[in-house]
Amino acid sequence: MRRNRSSICPFVMIVFAVFLSASSAQAQTSTPTPSPSPQSLEKEFVKNILRDQKAIWTAPFHLQRVDAKWMIPAGIGAIALATTDRITGDEIAESERQVKASRIVSYAGSVYGLGAVATTFYLIGRKKGDYRARETGILSAEALINSMIVSGALKEITQRARPLDGRERSEFFDGGNSFPSGHSMQAWSVAAVIANEYHDRKLVKVAAYGVASVVSVARFTQHKHYLSDVLVGSAAGYFIGRYVYEAHHRDPSVTQSRWPEIVPKYDHARQYGVGLRWSF
Repeated sequence: MRRNRSSICPFVMIVFAVFLSASSAQAQTSTPTPSPSPQSLEKEFVKNILRDQKAIWTAPFHLQRVDAKWMIPAGIGAIALATTDRITGDEIAESERQVKASRIVSYAGSVYGLGAVATTFYLIGRKKGDYRARETGILSAEALINSMIVSGALKEITQRARPLDGRERSEFFDGGNSFPSGHSMQAWSVAAVIANEYHDRKLVKVAAYGVASVVSVARFTQHKHYLSDVLVGSAAGYFIGRYVYEAHHRDPSVTQSRWPEIVPKYDHARQYGVGLRWSF
C-alpha cells in the first residue's frame, strides 16, 4: 500500500486546530438556555447533544485572528509529536512489563467505566436531592456521548494504523482506527464536567484530571495509540467537556419566572425603596 508519511504533519495540525477551537465556540456559538432544573436537562438531553454537535463541528468557522496565539503553538506541538510517533511508538513497544497494568487502567476510560461514573452521580443526586450531583451525572453522560461521536467520526476519516499494525503502522488512510484516542477523549470530557461542577473542591478536580491523565498515558504504554493520538484526543475531550458544562450548567439558586418580581430594598443609609427583578 502506498505510504503517505508526507501527509501526516499538515493533516494532524489541521485536525488538532479544528478540535482545539471548540473552546472558542463557548463564547461564539449560541447556546441553549434550559431552565435551572435537572428535569429540563433530562427532557432536553437528546436535543442538547444535537446542539453540542452543531457547535463542535462548526467551531472552526468561528475562529478569529486572536485564536492564532494558541493555534500556532498547538499546531507546532502536534507536528512535533506526529513526526516522531513511529520512533516513540517503536521504543515503547519494546517494553511489555507495563502492558497489563495499562490495560487495567484503560478500563477507567472506557464507555462502561465512564458510563458507570455518570450513572452513579445521577442516581446519588436523585436519591439525596443533590442538584449538583444529578446535573453532573447528566452532563457527564452528555459529554461522553459527544466525545464518542466525535472520536468515532475522526477515526473513520483518518483511518490511522495502530502501533502494532506492522509495516503500515502510524500511516493515515490505511484502514486503522488509531487517531485520535477515544479513551483519552472520553476520559477528559467527563473529567472536565466533574472538575467544573466541583470547582470549589480541589481534591475532586485533582482526582478527575489525574484519572484522565493516567488513562491517556496508559493508552500509549499499552501500545494502543501514538502520542499525537493521545494529545489530540485529550485536548478535544477537555474542550468538549468544558463546552457541555458552560452551555448547560445552571445555578439552582437562580429561579426563572414569566413575571417580574417586586422586591424591597434597604441600604445602610436608611434609605428604603423597591426594586424590579425579572429572571427569564
